[in-house]
Amino acid sequence: MSPTSSSDEVPLPVPYMGFEFDSAQRLPLLLCLDTSSSLSSHGAIGSLNSALASWATSLTEDMALSAAVDVAVITFGGSDGITVWQGPVPLGPTAPEWPHSPFVPAHEFKPPTLRAHGVTLLDRALRLAMEVVTDYKAGLRAEGLTYYRPQICVVTDGSPSDERGSFSYAYRELLPELRKAEEERRFRLFAVGVGERRPGAEGVLKELAPHYHAWLDGFPFAELLTAMSHSAKATQGGAAEAEFQEIFARLKRRRGGGQVPA
Repeated sequence: MSPTSSSDEVPLPVPYMGFEFDSAQRLPLLLCLDTSSSLSSHGAIGSLNSALASWATSLTEDMALSAAVDVAVITFGGSDGITVWQGPVPLGPTAPEWPHSPFVPAHEFKPPTLRAHGVTLLDRALRLAMEVVTDYKAGLRAEGLTYYRPQICVVTDGSPSDERGSFSYAYRELLPELRKAEEERRFRLFAVGVGERRPGAEGVLKELAPHYHAWLDGFPFAELLTAMSHSAKATQGGAAEAEFQEIFARLKRRRGGGQVPA
Protein backbone atom coordinates (compact mmCIF):
# COMPACT_ATOMS: atom_id res chain seq x y z
CA MET A 1 0.00 0.00 0.00
CA SER A 2 1.24 3.53 -0.65
CA PRO A 3 0.57 6.88 0.99
CA THR A 4 -1.94 9.33 -0.42
CA SER A 5 -1.01 11.82 -3.13
CA SER A 6 1.40 14.65 -2.35
CA SER A 7 0.23 18.26 -2.47
CA ASP A 8 1.54 18.89 -5.99
CA GLU A 9 -0.44 15.99 -7.44
CA VAL A 10 -4.09 15.87 -8.40
CA PRO A 11 -5.80 14.28 -5.37
CA LEU A 12 -7.57 11.01 -5.91
CA PRO A 13 -11.34 11.02 -5.49
CA VAL A 14 -12.47 10.08 -2.01
CA PRO A 15 -15.14 7.35 -2.06
CA TYR A 16 -18.70 8.54 -1.46
CA MET A 17 -17.92 12.27 -1.52
CA GLY A 18 -21.41 13.77 -1.49
CA PHE A 19 -23.00 10.33 -1.70
CA GLU A 20 -25.98 9.56 0.53
CA PHE A 21 -25.40 6.25 2.27
CA ASP A 22 -28.71 5.87 4.03
CA SER A 23 -28.16 2.75 6.12
CA ALA A 24 -26.92 0.49 3.33
CA GLN A 25 -24.16 -1.94 4.20
CA ARG A 26 -21.25 -1.84 1.79
CA LEU A 27 -20.34 -4.94 -0.21
CA PRO A 28 -16.73 -4.76 -1.49
CA LEU A 29 -16.18 -6.74 -4.71
CA LEU A 30 -12.64 -6.86 -6.04
CA LEU A 31 -11.79 -8.26 -9.48
CA CYS A 32 -8.22 -9.53 -9.78
CA LEU A 33 -7.79 -10.01 -13.54
CA ASP A 34 -5.07 -11.63 -15.64
CA THR A 35 -4.09 -9.28 -18.47
CA SER A 36 -0.86 -11.06 -19.41
CA SER A 37 0.15 -11.75 -23.01
CA SER A 38 -1.76 -15.05 -22.94
CA LEU A 39 -4.98 -13.03 -23.32
CA SER A 40 -3.81 -11.44 -26.57
CA SER A 41 -5.08 -14.36 -28.69
CA HIS A 42 -8.57 -15.58 -29.62
CA GLY A 43 -10.06 -12.15 -28.93
CA ALA A 44 -9.86 -12.79 -25.19
CA ILE A 45 -8.97 -9.30 -24.02
CA GLY A 46 -11.67 -7.78 -26.23
CA SER A 47 -14.21 -10.18 -24.73
CA LEU A 48 -13.11 -9.17 -21.25
CA ASN A 49 -13.44 -5.46 -22.00
CA SER A 50 -16.88 -5.97 -23.53
CA ALA A 51 -18.04 -8.05 -20.57
CA LEU A 52 -16.80 -5.46 -18.07
CA ALA A 53 -18.67 -2.68 -19.88
CA SER A 54 -21.92 -4.67 -19.94
CA TRP A 55 -21.52 -5.69 -16.32
CA ALA A 56 -20.97 -2.09 -15.22
CA THR A 57 -24.25 -1.15 -16.90
CA SER A 58 -26.06 -4.04 -15.22
CA LEU A 59 -24.81 -2.89 -11.81
CA THR A 60 -26.25 0.59 -12.26
CA GLU A 61 -29.59 -0.87 -13.41
CA ASP A 62 -29.92 -3.17 -10.39
CA MET A 63 -31.16 -1.05 -7.49
CA ALA A 64 -29.98 -3.42 -4.75
CA LEU A 65 -26.47 -3.87 -6.14
CA SER A 66 -26.13 -0.23 -7.15
CA ALA A 67 -26.89 0.88 -3.62
CA ALA A 68 -24.45 -1.41 -1.83
CA VAL A 69 -21.69 -2.85 -4.03
CA ASP A 70 -18.27 -1.19 -4.24
CA VAL A 71 -16.00 -2.32 -7.10
CA ALA A 72 -12.21 -2.35 -7.38
CA VAL A 73 -9.98 -3.82 -10.11
CA ILE A 74 -6.42 -5.11 -9.94
CA THR A 75 -4.76 -6.48 -13.08
CA PHE A 76 -1.63 -8.58 -13.36
CA GLY A 77 0.24 -8.23 -16.62
CA GLY A 78 1.65 -5.25 -18.53
CA SER A 79 4.88 -3.33 -18.08
CA ASP A 80 4.35 -2.72 -14.34
CA GLY A 81 3.45 -6.34 -13.62
CA ILE A 82 0.58 -5.17 -11.40
CA THR A 83 -1.85 -2.30 -11.97
CA VAL A 84 -4.42 -1.03 -9.49
CA TRP A 85 -7.42 0.73 -11.02
CA GLN A 86 -9.93 3.18 -9.60
CA GLY A 87 -12.62 2.78 -12.22
CA PRO A 88 -10.92 3.58 -15.55
CA VAL A 89 -7.98 5.39 -13.86
CA PRO A 90 -4.72 3.44 -13.47
CA LEU A 91 -3.13 4.09 -10.08
CA GLY A 92 0.03 2.10 -10.79
CA PRO A 93 1.42 -0.98 -9.03
CA THR A 94 0.40 0.09 -5.51
CA ALA A 95 -2.84 1.21 -3.89
CA PRO A 96 -3.51 4.36 -1.87
CA GLU A 97 -4.67 4.03 1.71
CA TRP A 98 -7.98 5.17 3.15
CA PRO A 99 -9.66 7.62 2.75
CA HIS A 100 -8.49 7.20 -0.83
CA SER A 101 -9.17 3.79 -2.31
CA PRO A 102 -9.47 1.85 -5.56
CA PHE A 103 -13.06 0.98 -4.60
CA VAL A 104 -15.79 2.84 -6.48
CA PRO A 105 -19.53 2.74 -5.68
CA ALA A 106 -21.26 0.51 -8.24
CA HIS A 107 -23.45 3.33 -9.55
CA GLU A 108 -20.27 5.28 -10.46
CA PHE A 109 -18.15 2.37 -11.72
CA LYS A 110 -16.72 2.72 -15.21
CA PRO A 111 -14.40 -0.11 -16.21
CA PRO A 112 -10.88 0.40 -17.55
CA THR A 113 -9.93 -0.52 -21.09
CA LEU A 114 -7.47 -3.37 -20.65
CA ARG A 115 -4.60 -4.48 -22.89
CA ALA A 116 -2.92 -7.87 -22.89
CA HIS A 117 0.84 -8.16 -22.43
CA GLY A 118 3.42 -9.10 -19.84
CA VAL A 119 3.76 -11.99 -17.39
CA THR A 120 1.42 -13.57 -14.82
CA LEU A 121 2.38 -12.32 -11.34
CA LEU A 122 -0.66 -13.90 -9.74
CA ASP A 123 0.83 -14.21 -6.25
CA ARG A 124 1.68 -10.51 -6.01
CA ALA A 125 -1.69 -9.44 -7.37
CA LEU A 126 -3.59 -11.62 -4.92
CA ARG A 127 -1.50 -10.45 -1.98
CA LEU A 128 -2.22 -6.85 -2.95
CA ALA A 129 -5.94 -7.65 -3.34
CA MET A 130 -6.01 -8.97 0.22
CA GLU A 131 -4.27 -5.83 1.49
CA VAL A 132 -6.67 -3.55 -0.39
CA VAL A 133 -9.71 -5.33 1.05
CA THR A 134 -8.27 -5.23 4.57
CA ASP A 135 -7.54 -1.50 4.32
CA TYR A 136 -11.00 -0.79 2.92
CA LYS A 137 -12.78 -2.66 5.67
CA ALA A 138 -10.75 -0.78 8.29
CA GLY A 139 -11.66 2.52 6.63
CA LEU A 140 -15.36 1.69 6.58
CA ARG A 141 -15.25 0.77 10.25
CA ALA A 142 -13.46 4.03 11.04
CA GLU A 143 -16.33 5.90 9.36
CA GLY A 144 -18.91 3.95 11.34
CA LEU A 145 -20.07 2.04 8.27
CA THR A 146 -20.91 -1.66 8.12
CA TYR A 147 -20.13 -4.10 5.35
CA TYR A 148 -20.93 -7.55 4.07
CA ARG A 149 -18.30 -10.22 3.62
CA PRO A 150 -16.15 -9.01 0.68
CA GLN A 151 -15.72 -10.99 -2.53
CA ILE A 152 -12.40 -11.38 -4.34
CA CYS A 153 -12.58 -12.94 -7.79
CA VAL A 154 -9.29 -14.02 -9.40
CA VAL A 155 -9.54 -14.74 -13.13
CA THR A 156 -6.61 -16.08 -15.14
CA ASP A 157 -5.94 -18.02 -18.34
CA GLY A 158 -2.27 -18.60 -17.66
CA SER A 159 -0.01 -20.28 -15.13
CA PRO A 160 1.48 -18.12 -12.32
CA SER A 161 4.94 -16.91 -13.26
CA ASP A 162 7.89 -14.89 -12.05
CA GLU A 163 9.24 -11.75 -13.74
CA ARG A 164 10.95 -13.87 -16.43
CA GLY A 165 7.77 -15.71 -17.31
CA SER A 166 8.79 -19.01 -15.73
CA PHE A 167 6.26 -21.00 -13.73
CA SER A 168 6.33 -19.95 -10.08
CA TYR A 169 5.08 -21.58 -6.88
CA ALA A 170 5.34 -18.29 -4.98
CA TYR A 171 1.55 -18.28 -4.57
CA ARG A 172 1.91 -21.10 -2.04
CA GLU A 173 3.33 -18.61 0.45
CA LEU A 174 -0.20 -17.16 0.60
CA LEU A 175 -1.98 -20.44 1.35
CA PRO A 176 -1.73 -20.37 5.17
CA GLU A 177 -3.08 -16.82 5.25
CA LEU A 178 -5.84 -17.69 2.79
CA ARG A 179 -6.94 -20.65 4.90
CA LYS A 180 -6.96 -18.48 8.03
CA ALA A 181 -8.93 -15.76 6.22
CA GLU A 182 -11.43 -18.40 5.10
CA GLU A 183 -11.87 -19.67 8.67
CA GLU A 184 -12.35 -16.12 9.96
CA ARG A 185 -14.71 -15.21 7.09
CA ARG A 186 -12.66 -12.14 6.14
CA PHE A 187 -13.61 -12.50 2.47
CA ARG A 188 -14.88 -15.10 0.00
CA LEU A 189 -12.34 -16.00 -2.71
CA PHE A 190 -13.26 -17.25 -6.18
CA ALA A 191 -10.48 -18.57 -8.45
CA VAL A 192 -11.46 -19.08 -12.09
CA GLY A 193 -9.42 -20.19 -15.08
CA VAL A 194 -10.46 -19.47 -18.66
CA GLY A 195 -9.15 -20.45 -22.07
CA GLU A 196 -6.75 -23.28 -22.81
CA ARG A 197 -5.95 -25.49 -19.83
CA ARG A 198 -2.24 -25.57 -19.10
CA PRO A 199 -0.69 -28.47 -17.18
CA GLY A 200 -0.98 -27.85 -13.45
CA ALA A 201 -2.88 -24.57 -13.77
CA GLU A 202 -6.21 -25.98 -12.57
CA GLY A 203 -4.44 -27.40 -9.52
CA VAL A 204 -3.22 -23.90 -8.68
CA LEU A 205 -6.80 -22.64 -8.57
CA LYS A 206 -7.84 -25.53 -6.33
CA GLU A 207 -5.06 -24.70 -3.89
CA LEU A 208 -6.03 -21.03 -3.80
CA ALA A 209 -9.78 -21.56 -3.41
CA PRO A 210 -10.66 -25.15 -2.43
CA HIS A 211 -14.42 -24.45 -2.33
CA TYR A 212 -14.74 -21.99 -5.24
CA HIS A 213 -12.44 -22.89 -8.11
CA ALA A 214 -13.21 -23.77 -11.72
CA TRP A 215 -11.68 -23.92 -15.15
CA LEU A 216 -14.09 -22.72 -17.84
CA ASP A 217 -13.70 -23.50 -21.52
CA GLY A 218 -13.33 -20.45 -23.74
CA PHE A 219 -13.60 -16.92 -22.39
CA PRO A 220 -17.09 -16.64 -20.84
CA PHE A 221 -16.37 -13.41 -18.98
CA ALA A 222 -19.95 -12.15 -19.19
CA GLU A 223 -21.35 -15.28 -17.53
CA LEU A 224 -18.62 -15.19 -14.89
CA LEU A 225 -19.37 -11.58 -13.96
CA THR A 226 -23.08 -12.39 -13.86
CA ALA A 227 -22.27 -15.14 -11.36
CA MET A 228 -20.42 -12.61 -9.23
CA SER A 229 -23.54 -10.43 -9.23
CA HIS A 230 -25.65 -13.40 -8.15
CA SER A 231 -23.18 -14.08 -5.35
CA ALA A 232 -23.35 -10.44 -4.26
CA LYS A 233 -27.15 -10.64 -4.11
CA ALA A 234 -26.92 -13.85 -2.10
CA THR A 235 -24.57 -12.10 0.30
CA GLN A 236 -27.04 -9.24 0.73
CA GLY A 237 -29.78 -11.75 1.42
CA GLY A 238 -27.81 -13.51 4.14
CA ALA A 239 -27.70 -16.75 2.17
CA ALA A 240 -26.26 -19.93 3.63
CA GLU A 241 -23.03 -21.32 2.20
CA ALA A 242 -24.96 -23.90 0.19
CA GLU A 243 -26.46 -21.16 -1.98
CA PHE A 244 -23.03 -19.78 -2.92
CA GLN A 245 -21.86 -23.29 -3.71
CA GLU A 246 -24.86 -23.78 -6.01
CA ILE A 247 -24.20 -20.49 -7.82
CA PHE A 248 -20.64 -21.55 -8.44
CA ALA A 249 -21.63 -25.12 -9.35
CA ARG A 250 -23.95 -23.77 -12.06
CA LEU A 251 -21.09 -21.70 -13.44
CA LYS A 252 -18.81 -24.74 -13.50
CA ARG A 253 -21.42 -26.86 -15.25
CA ARG A 254 -21.89 -24.38 -18.09
CA ARG A 255 -18.30 -25.00 -19.36
CA GLY A 256 -18.25 -22.39 -22.10
CA GLY A 257 -21.79 -21.82 -23.29
CA GLY A 258 -25.17 -20.57 -22.18
CA GLN A 259 -26.19 -18.19 -19.45
CA VAL A 260 -25.81 -18.40 -15.70
CA PRO A 261 -29.30 -18.97 -14.28
CA ALA A 262 -30.85 -16.17 -12.26
